[in-house]
Amino acid sequence: MDTELARTFLAVAATGNFVAAASRLFVTQSTVSARIHTLETTLGARLFQRGRNGAELTPAGKRFLRHAKHLVRTVEQARHDVGLPQGFSDVLTLSGRIALWEGFLPHWVAWMRETAPEASLRLEIGFEADIMQGLIEGTVDVGVMYTPTSRSGLVVEALFDETLVLVTSDRKRGWPDPGYIHIDWGPEFHAQFSEHYADVPPPALVANIGWLGVQQLLAYGGSGYFPLRLVRHLVEERRLWPVKNSTPFKLPAWMVYPRDNDNATLRQALEGLRELARAEQAAGG
Repeated sequence: MDTELARTFLAVAATGNFVAAASRLFVTQSTVSARIHTLETTLGARLFQRGRNGAELTPAGKRFLRHAKHLVRTVEQARHDVGLPQGFSDVLTLSGRIALWEGFLPHWVAWMRETAPEASLRLEIGFEADIMQGLIEGTVDVGVMYTPTSRSGLVVEALFDETLVLVTSDRKRGWPDPGYIHIDWGPEFHAQFSEHYADVPPPALVANIGWLGVQQLLAYGGSGYFPLRLVRHLVEERRLWPVKNSTPFKLPAWMVYPRDNDNATLRQALEGLRELARAEQAAGG
């Protein structure tokens, strides 16, 4: 079977409609429709129930989901294995939000290098939608993120709670601050912020990466919500200050991985993340 058909099937399953799948795959909607039609003809079963709300997996589609993941995963694994450097026997891909690559995931990399030196690691930065897509397609083994979505065949496991604190470049700025930069930490944070600060005007600055917000504050001043573990040293160095009487918010960090996987390297990777997450939680996030 053409793996492109399986990838297209997984894209539709992940996004829930043909239009979004086409955008993700950089093809036309008609191409997606044609591929799904070819796949359904080949398998002799209808895989999606089309409706006003999008495309939902049929019972046959749900059964094929595992096979599609396995098919794509096998091809990707073959590509990685063929290119494995001498001395390595396995490969594992982890994709995570950039904020989690600051101060947390690098410790996991060091942990893996010590406990699983025979594993070649592929490290990626991504946002939730792309990470989830990689997990569904089998090109990502473990995803670490803030707002995962529930998908068939994937396990969503809590790691630790980030503590988001409001910091400012100048204690005299006050709050609300016209220089506030709103970081898109996901819908959970946005809901908490909107409920608590219902009277605060919409922010003039919005960024989708915490690192970008920190650089803006340090260079031009302002305020923003950031994980405590990322700005603690800047507060200690008196380059940033906590905003008095501000409310901290909790933001859970999660890891997502395939439910059906007997790979020993993956089991080691997950245990390493759990161990480091416990240490992070004990340190107060």
